[in-house]
Amino acid sequence: QVQLVASGGGLVQPGGSLRLSCATSRTIFKNNRMGWYRQATGKQRELVATITTGGITDYADSVKGRFTISRDNANNSVILQMNSLKPEDTAVYYCSADLRAATYWGQGTQVTVSS
Repeated sequence: QVQLVASGGGLVQPGGSLRLSCATSRTIFKNNRMGWYRQATGKQRELVATITTGGITDYADSVKGRFTISRDNANNSVILQMNSLKPEDTAVYYCSADLRAATYWGQGTQVTVSS
């Protein structure tokens, strides 16, 4: 079983910041591309950011310059630092792991951006 435990979501005002983290096993963390997806109510799941085992990152155009994905090697965790948050960022955010056969997602954490 692939364990992906996301945390750090919450309610913030527009322009605020949140830091999400995703804890997984060392084997999953070290051997696979990791990432974050999000799904807003009534919409499809969309890619937010990915990071390879070598630290190469990729971002959706909608979050470039505002979000940063990184690896916390000491804790086998993937971090998503979200700054300058907008109401349209409101969604459930899911941590992901790209394995050889398929992509897996965790339970997710709710992010709500509202005044």
